[in-house]
Amino acid sequence: MSRMIGGATALDAHGELPRRTLRLRAWWHRLPAAARAWRAVAIAVLATALAFTAAPGASADSAPADPSLPSSPVTVTADSLPTVQVDGVVWQQAVIANTVYAVGKFSTARPAGAAAGTQTTPRNNILAFSLTTGKLITSFTASLNAQGLAVTASPDRKRLYVGGDFTQVNGHAARKVVALDPATGAVIPGWAPPMSGSVRAIVATPDTVFMGGSFTAVGSAARSRLAAVRASDGGLLAWKPAAGGGRVNALVLAPDRSKLVVGGAFTTLNGSSEPGFGLGAVDAATGKNRATPANKIVRNAGTYAGITSLSSDGTSWYGTAFILIDSGGTGNLEGSFAANWSDLAIKWIDDCSGDSYSTFASNTAVYKAGHSHDCGKIGGFPETDTRSYHRALAYSKAATGTFTRPSSRLPSFIGQPMPTLLVWFPDMDTGTATGQNQGPWTVAGNDQYVVMGGEFRNVNLRGQQGLARFALSSLAPNKEGPRSSAASTNPVLTSPSAGAINISWQANWDRDNSRLSYRLYRDGTLISTRTVSSRFWNRPTIQQLDLVPPGSTHEYKLVVTDTFGNTKTSPTVSLRAK
Repeated sequence: MSRMIGGATALDAHGELPRRTLRLRAWWHRLPAAARAWRAVAIAVLATALAFTAAPGASADSAPADPSLPSSPVTVTADSLPTVQVDGVVWQQAVIANTVYAVGKFSTARPAGAAAGTQTTPRNNILAFSLTTGKLITSFTASLNAQGLAVTASPDRKRLYVGGDFTQVNGHAARKVVALDPATGAVIPGWAPPMSGSVRAIVATPDTVFMGGSFTAVGSAARSRLAAVRASDGGLLAWKPAAGGGRVNALVLAPDRSKLVVGGAFTTLNGSSEPGFGLGAVDAATGKNRATPANKIVRNAGTYAGITSLSSDGTSWYGTAFILIDSGGTGNLEGSFAANWSDLAIKWIDDCSGDSYSTFASNTAVYKAGHSHDCGKIGGFPETDTRSYHRALAYSKAATGTFTRPSSRLPSFIGQPMPTLLVWFPDMDTGTATGQNQGPWTVAGNDQYVVMGGEFRNVNLRGQQGLARFALSSLAPNKEGPRSSAASTNPVLTSPSAGAINISWQANWDRDNSRLSYRLYRDGTLISTRTVSSRFWNRPTIQQLDLVPPGSTHEYKLVVTDTFGNTKTSPTVSLRAK
């Protein structure tokens, strides 16, 4: 007779116990008193375990139990899809329909699966690839003579604006910014703003192109790291908010095009430090500051801190931040945040420790590139003794709780809203291209695909350099299954009393499924099935008490399965019951 932790002995079709179960129960009651005493202990253990497993935590992964819940939206899977590779670093990406444009510092591209230095195609700091196939688009042949740092599409998608450190594009002079034909990469003539320094951020309306970076002039006209030019001919406009004390890293345009949010390392914006300490909104027409309540909460600026990216999904806008704490960085956030377009106030804070570099919000989840190593304050993975980094994460779009735990090294966000960390944990390693020991630097996509770019060399422990794609389960192979083969996940057998065998094991975990099913077999016969929610840092011990004839020997095997049928099977173990 098998007692399921988190379940009960099955009834027959009429709601009655099967005859075999009734016979075993009668046998059980004929056991000696000492053996029957174990029954009370077993019932207590079962009751405790039932409370633990009957209501597992909310599932938030590629196949959640209830995707309508704000805390458990659908994510893409963790399967790394075949994607073109680069030999350096990708700093930013833009998506137009089925094409992804990537800019950075690299010189060649090669197909998925190709080893470094083989099957290469020259691609100087910019390339295009198919979002759905991952293959290099050979008809797009733009070439930059130095790194590209920013890329964005015009609203009509007929132009691709690129910014960076370059001075030539396709062999022709270009001063840090250029407009390209998205189909061929050809330079669009008659548009050549003469920027004095790097362009790191670009947003565009049909009439105006806004730029941010480290430049101090456009031609002979002074501009303090922010400028706007006409989309038609690149002519400089009067718009000139001033970012003081540090460069501009990011711009994001409101859906109604009335204002922009600016992010970076600057310490003032138009002379103001609130808003203006690394973050602030300005009027799209006048350049004057707009009230930005988010900057009262998130304050990162200076030499060793700042806002690294800004993005929008049309309803909310998102930002990421970094601090070099040991260097004395002036900031309070290493994670990401969401804010409302309606009032520019904070919607939620992701206070994971470890710098963050980019976010992308699909219609269901927010994806982040960074190197988080402690998400305990939002109910996620804790810091480990030997620090472990998780470079690709996903969060709920909705706020699902509030902070209650203080920070050990930075000012706390106690009382502020926070999102749910979702179960999406592809493994991305560090690269060497920049010397900064980082993996992904940028994330983009659409409602079906997510694309990561950076300097990583492997994804999910397989060679995949610089670019990676992920997709919804309907488009993915769904081959990421239960991960652990540790001995702790195998059944451990004990016989605590006559006619009783206790089976225990540690829950497994999966990169993109929180709910795993466990099938336990005795002597080749299935005796229990249950589903338990787990994460790689939260893997409970599961137990089951199996009642068998005293002195009998039995073999047990455990099969763990994820939502998509990926399995991991334990070795068979045996024990003779007391």
